[in-house]
Amino acid sequence: MRLTLGDQPRVVPGFALAFAEQEGRYPGPPASWQPVHTVYVPAHRFGRDTVRAWGETALGLLESHLPGDAALTDVFGVPPGALAADVRRRVARKLAAEPVEDLRVDFEDGYGVRPGEEDAHADAAAEAVAAMSAEGTLPRRWGLRVKSFADGDPARAVRTLDGFLTGVTDRAGQLPPGFTVTFPKVLMEAYLGQFAAVLASLEGGLGLAAGTLRFEMQVEAPQTVQFLARSPDLVPSLGGRLAAAHFGVFDYTAACGLPPEEQRLDHPVCDHAREVMRVALAGTGVELSDGSLAASPASDDTRDVHALWRAHAGMVRHSLRHGFYQGWDMHPSHLVSRYATVYAFHLAHRDAYAERVSAWEARRDAGGGVMDEPATIKTLAAALRRARLALGDD
Repeated sequence: MRLTLGDQPRVVPGFALAFAEQEGRYPGPPASWQPVHTVYVPAHRFGRDTVRAWGETALGLLESHLPGDAALTDVFGVPPGALAADVRRRVARKLAAEPVEDLRVDFEDGYGVRPGEEDAHADAAAEAVAAMSAEGTLPRRWGLRVKSFADGDPARAVRTLDGFLTGVTDRAGQLPPGFTVTFPKVLMEAYLGQFAAVLASLEGGLGLAAGTLRFEMQVEAPQTVQFLARSPDLVPSLGGRLAAAHFGVFDYTAACGLPPEEQRLDHPVCDHAREVMRVALAGTGVELSDGSLAASPASDDTRDVHALWRAHAGMVRHSLRHGFYQGWDMHPSHLVSRYATVYAFHLAHRDAYAERVSAWEARRDAGGGVMDEPATIKTLAAALRRARLALGDD
């Protein structure tokens, strides 16, 4: 034998450098908990009681329009019996204890253009966040969405972010954990590096450790999809500041020229965009999130509430089946259909997945003629971990 196993530099020149680059570029999926949703609340409507009010409204809708387990079968397609009872119990408990997992105070589309008011609203939002942090009611993740650089006025976005962060840290004495900022309508790749530099500068001014401030980009235009597909160095170039990529269904479908009745999350053009996001960001540790349903119940009548829940649940299921485990919620009613659909999705296969993993580990037949490959077992184990975190069963 002429080649020795321990002599890598001679056997495969350049391997060590390439492997180190692989480890840095593709660290794998995010290791931490990921919320199942992000709730967007316009800044002028946000206050310290917003999360509590959303939870109470959602719980009231659950009690009024889903008083028992049976309705879950009709509305959400959950099989009757123990599963439906378990799902409803979990939803009620969640809405009472933690209705919102991830919160964004919105200074962009949901807020509009308010040049004479934005500074005051940023300060008021900071005061509310600091109060929620002191009370223990601040969601595990929280932050704000600033205006887009594509609007031609980056100073407005930076001023709001600066004022908000300064107000929070001054009042709370520190930056509470879980902060992120949403950066919308990224039409130019250069905007991402510029925004990352803004965050680094703010860290210095606020006395925060380097790398504390991270952001999520929104994918809302074909131009963004194009540069994601052609820029393999994008994530490394941002120095670990890119935390997530969130799909914006309505801006994207409008930019594709779709009429209003086709501007929906499950349209094929949205499936294509999300798949580019998945491929471009695979293995980088950047989280992926889907968009929203821009609708609320047409009335307080049970038929209208159920119609909204069915529509929203269908969108959530579409996302889950396509491997997007987070989405946006825009109305308290969405919390019911979000949690019911997410819980049913994870509970439906949890036991079967666990049996297949156990069988693999024990080197025995899982039954049913299934012959699992190592990659499948890895996927099943990841799904079980995701289910455990989403269900709160840790």
